[in-house]
Amino acid sequence: MNLQQLEYIVAVDTHRHFEKAAASCFVTQATLSMMIKKLEQEIDVIIFDRSKQPVVPTEIGSAIIEQARVVLRETEQLRLLSKEIKSGTDGELRIGVIPTVAPYLLPLFLTQFLKGHPAVKLKIVEQTTEHLLKLLSTDKLDVAIMATPLSEKGFAEKHLFYEEFKVYVADENKSLKKKYILAEDIDINKLWLLEEGHCLRSQVLNLCEIQKQQAIIHHLDYETGSIESLLKITEMNGGITIIPHLATIQFDKKGKEKLRHFKPPVPVREISLVTYRHFVKKGLLQILEKEIIAGVKPHINTKQETDIIAAS
Repeated sequence: MNLQQLEYIVAVDTHRHFEKAAASCFVTQATLSMMIKKLEQEIDVIIFDRSKQPVVPTEIGSAIIEQARVVLRETEQLRLLSKEIKSGTDGELRIGVIPTVAPYLLPLFLTQFLKGHPAVKLKIVEQTTEHLLKLLSTDKLDVAIMATPLSEKGFAEKHLFYEEFKVYVADENKSLKKKYILAEDIDINKLWLLEEGHCLRSQVLNLCEIQKQQAIIHHLDYETGSIESLLKITEMNGGITIIPHLATIQFDKKGKEKLRHFKPPVPVREISLVTYRHFVKKGLLQILEKEIIAGVKPHINTKQETDIIAAS
């Protein structure tokens, strides 16, 4: 048994076709079939049911393929570890960012990162927390920037900063005239939220304890994953919404006049770097952490009394 054979059975499982699997492995179909056959003989198990089209693994074959994927993934981690020790701060870093952070945080550090570390190639994807955790656990991402703490096991969290929540009040809404408010001051029937699946929505629900109150009632059913769209629909309907601080730093004077602060302890969300078990690109992670903290430092108040709002 060797790693090449494991790669071949994973390829066949992925493509469900011997010819396509062989092409993806850059070998002939005869070579691939012969190597898989030898593996089956060695472990005395039929891995694939060749009588079906597309080809499918047998029940025991599925278990073997799943374990093969684990072995190959761990082998790749060994390669990465070796490369990490040798290079330290070179290579590719695959980063995931939640949508309520990406458009506001990335401009604060990305240019400086790329300028200061030309040997590092960044690949960035924007997805919800649920999708990012799946990408991390399947080794499709190295690190994710998201709201924490998480309840899932197997993930490591590296704190970056706390971000204050602020209330945005549309012009037509006269119910919140005072500058500093409490969560109970908010009329939940005038409150607009992001669509399901966004951790910011969960945090706002927790902050306002909406699950303990009556349901939000709107005559318009509008779902969005964008804070910019959320602000527009709030403005259009004379409503209220709650947004994180970094989303407000580019507001003009008129926009800032519509913001209200919570009374201390100020509700905040924790933003962290999240990695999956056995992460090895520690040199690159330290660089990323340093650049992010430097980028947000001018915009974050670290001296106020705060209260972390859970994302679930």
